[in-house]
Amino acid sequence: MTDADPVLRALAHPVRLRMLTLMWPGPMSAAELARELDISHALASRHLRNLDAAGLVELAEERTRRGGRERRYRTVHGSPLSDHRDGTRMLAATLAHTLQERATHRDPDGRGVTVDAELWVTPEAWEAARRRLADTAAELHDAARPPRAPGTIPVSMSLMAFPLRKTPHADTNVEP
Repeated sequence: MTDADPVLRALAHPVRLRMLTLMWPGPMSAAELARELDISHALASRHLRNLDAAGLVELAEERTRRGGRERRYRTVHGSPLSDHRDGTRMLAATLAHTLQERATHRDPDGRGVTVDAELWVTPEAWEAARRRLADTAAELHDAARPPRAPGTIPVSMSLMAFPLRKTPHADTNVEP
């Protein structure tokens, strides 16, 4: 993990990734996040401060609640994961951890899609597929509602698709 990039540091923790996902459809407070994630309020506040310092969340509203001030934050929309090529290995490890955790909660009767592939395609085919994947991710993010909203089901989506560097023997079909 690099000290130079606070965004990568913020994204390197699975709880913070989950917080960003939970706050995507609308603002949440540290107390709401703590309840949803089953962590302490203090820990949720600390993670939220880390996300705020990295510019990944923004204060959406402040309101009086039970005689105190409640600050509710929302995820700053965009795709910061795709923009950090130098942190790909670290982000892959965090996504893998998150995916393993979510997989334990998979609905055995629910339909899903699982894909793993290393393929050789034309640059045009790659770009067209990349755009469709980005559009699909945006479509689900746009459809997201607050956690446990009536009429919703929780779904998991982890996606990491990228071009690979050519290996020294990539230009031939002969084994090294």
